[in-house]
Amino acid sequence: MKSSRAGTTENISVSMPADLISELRNRTGRRGLSGYITEAVRHQLAMDGLGEIVASHEEEHGELTEQEVEDARRELFGEGKAQDAERGAA
Repeated sequence: MKSSRAGTTENISVSMPADLISELRNRTGRRGLSGYITEAVRHQLAMDGLGEIVASHEEEHGELTEQEVEDARRELFGEGKAQDAERGAA
């Protein structure tokens, strides 16, 4: 393991489809690949955590209403971005 500004890091090996790796390298360059993947994993972990929170809430209180979902979008993304997120989900 080596130390970095973001804390301790560890080298791992990950298998991915070659076309995906090529697209990633085109977007990030070789040196930005680790950072890009790190942020993608952080984002996915946050989404997984959010999904767990929602599932727990729904188990206890029933399914979220459309109004509750819209209120959460506004709080998370702000007014304009909540509307964009809703359009993207449709």
